Amino acid sequence: MSKKPGILTDRAIAALFESGNLVCESALDHDQIQPASLDLRLGAKAYRVRASFLPGPEHKVTDKLERLSLHEVDLSQGAVLETGCVYIVELMEALKLEEAMSASTNPKSSTGRLDIFTRVITDHAQEFDIIPAGYNGSLYLEISPRTFPIIVRKGSRLSQIRFRSGHAVLSEVSLMALHENQMLVASDMPNISGGGIALSIDLEGEGENDLIGYRGKHHTGVIDVDRKAGYDILDFWEPIYGRGKKELILDPDEFYILVSREAVHVPPLYAAEMTPFDPLVGEFRVHYAGFFDPGFGHAEAGGKGARAVLEVRSHEVPFILEHGQIVGRLVYEHMLDKPDALYGAGLGSNYQAQGLKLSKHFRVA
Repeated sequence: MSKKPGILTDRAIAALFESGNLVCESALDHDQIQPASLDLRLGAKAYRVRASFLPGPEHKVTDKLERLSLHEVDLSQGAVLETGCVYIVELMEALKLEEAMSASTNPKSSTGRLDIFTRVITDHAQEFDIIPAGYNGSLYLEISPRTFPIIVRKGSRLSQIRFRSGHAVLSEVSLMALHENQMLVASDMPNISGGGIALSIDLEGEGENDLIGYRGKHHTGVIDVDRKAGYDILDFWEPIYGRGKKELILDPDEFYILVSREAVHVPPLYAAEMTPFDPLVGEFRVHYAGFFDPGFGHAEAGGKGARAVLEVRSHEVPFILEHGQIVGRLVYEHMLDKPDALYGAGLGSNYQAQGLKLSKHFRVA
């Protein structure tokens, strides 16, 4: 294990599997490893639970499931997970990490864009989505569909994991140097602080119809998370048009898909993560799926002009967003090495060079 801080590459993730630090009940899928992350697969059984929980330092997840589980759901042939319910699924991947290696998890991009709230839990955990250095044990995924009921099955991928050695976050000085070399977001005067670079909202709109985003509909049909381009947009989404106002009132607990004003660039030797919630800029969450792999928005990987799609939900009160308002921060980290493959470069990546774009499940007119 390298003593240099940084995010593990695709090649290093494959080596974890070979060395036994990453344990799976079956071989990895051919496209499961991404440039700086690994997709995690659902196991065969889901547990509907009364409420979300953390096991705490004295307990395993199975200890809590014995007390909180309402019933079991067989996922081997596919099953519907209902909105407003909480489910726990043991993942097919388990870990035997070295003492110098830690990890973090996030929903996949498509998961966030469907408003599926997911968090990974470990045994003895006191926080979600954080796998401490040296962790040895199973991984479990909490799933709570918020807007649409979904169909999942054993092997479905809703979450992803990123492995790291040490503290790899770039300093503000390093971020500014990257920007001056035109290697970050396309912005003349970036707002850089707290280890991240600010992203703002685009409410000017796209195309002749001035489209600025989408709002999720209620009481829709189910969405199969493994089915691409299978659904009509208007059956699930209400398009939102700017009409020249350059502002949008977020209704409490409604789900919106919007887009950043800036084009994002993640160079090959870096990875990035979007902060999901910042109370300093408003009581709303702006991102569920936070990983940006090396090569996102990279011109040589076909991604010039790629923007960050934002999954937005306001809390408690209505909130007015105005064009150009800061809504979140992109935190950059060093890679340990250059990945063998970059995001979008022959990987079948769904969101390279994107603008305002719904998840891969919807047909493009």
